[in-house]
Amino acid sequence: MDTIYALSSGALPAGVGIVRISGPESGMALHALAGGLPEPRRAVVRALVDPKSRDVIDEALVLWMPGPGTFTGEDTVELHCHGSRAVIARLIESLAQWPGLRMAEPGEFARRAFLNGRLDLTEAEGLADLVAAETEAQRRQALSQARGALAERLLAWRETLLRCVAEVEAQLDFSDEGDVGSELEVASRLRGVLLEVRELLSGARLAERIRDGFVIVLVGAPNAGKSTLLNAFARRDVAIVSAEPGTTRDLVTVPLELSGYAVTLIDTAGLRETVSAVEAEGVRRARLAAEEADLVLELVPSGQSALVGDAPAASGGPDRWVIETKADLLEGGDLLRGRHRVSAITGAGLRELELALGEWLTRQGVDGFSGVSGAAPVNARQREGLLRLAERLESVLKRGQPRGVDELLGEELRGCLRAIGRVTGEVDPESVLGAIFGRFCIGK
Repeated sequence: MDTIYALSSGALPAGVGIVRISGPESGMALHALAGGLPEPRRAVVRALVDPKSRDVIDEALVLWMPGPGTFTGEDTVELHCHGSRAVIARLIESLAQWPGLRMAEPGEFARRAFLNGRLDLTEAEGLADLVAAETEAQRRQALSQARGALAERLLAWRETLLRCVAEVEAQLDFSDEGDVGSELEVASRLRGVLLEVRELLSGARLAERIRDGFVIVLVGAPNAGKSTLLNAFARRDVAIVSAEPGTTRDLVTVPLELSGYAVTLIDTAGLRETVSAVEAEGVRRARLAAEEADLVLELVPSGQSALVGDAPAASGGPDRWVIETKADLLEGGDLLRGRHRVSAITGAGLRELELALGEWLTRQGVDGFSGVSGAAPVNARQREGLLRLAERLESVLKRGQPRGVDELLGEELRGCLRAIGRVTGEVDPESVLGAIFGRFCIGK
């Protein structure tokens, strides 16, 4: 296997640039650069010398970490250099001349860690999400995944299913023995696993929203102030604002962070009947976006009636709030209960609305994560894998009730084990692994 290297720290220039080397030739490369191997896992300062020209490249902090107790499971070297472009470029150039060394591909360090059993696929995905995290909620969730919250559940289910397979085979081979467990015990264990799988699946939608962002959609009649409010939240001119009705034709999206949660705020076309085919398509898209949102803010100029009104989520639909806009044009008037009144021009009510949205997001996070301990599936691949596992468990339980123990029951239990293996990555095809590890940067 090749020995790989790459810059594993951030963009240059920086105070420190870390070059990581992993593979069988790591020790030889370090010996050539630093004149010997330091004590394992002890940071020392060494002069790094080009093996051919004998020029001193830099004074660096050097770490030598023999495998398998490393991130990749291989012999690993870390060179903590001064983070100038010139230093790192010269060091990379020197490594490129060493036989058996090559530049790492995106995600290759993490992929080797996976292949060497240092982490499973759910932990690798958590690591990728942690590197990409932009909000506090994303950080917490990704760290939980990277530390094995879901992996531990999967391992426990696998052990339970293996015991069930062993007991089923024992009942088939030694049915006349008195100490062989019964099919009732097997069914009880399977029902316990199924309940836990369903529990995690119940938190899947929220986990994916924390990872990808909650969707909040602005709807209302033309000139209700949707684009103006969008610009106010974005703190920049994202959407065109005009007194002419029907200016917004397509969806305009802005990523935001509110109370530590990622949010996608979407401006839509004004809802009205129109003869314009383009505007009618915009209205259709607006209604579709509202149906798929987590929260709909219906904007209504102060003093006017709402199209739908406030409503909690029903039948899986989004919550709806009515927001009275253009408060700067209103003289007096009572605010209807439960509404927010804002003026994007003067800024009145914007801070209160932002705080209310933050409280709503926090409630979603607290309520949705109760009982799942951060182990819920965070992406479609994990969710679909757990759905497949739940379906197989239900099939096994239905089959076992009328027929009892037979050889097909054991095979169906092995099918449950294969479903777990697809989530952990034990039986994933190469194309799936390539797609996952391709998300990483080169140094990870």
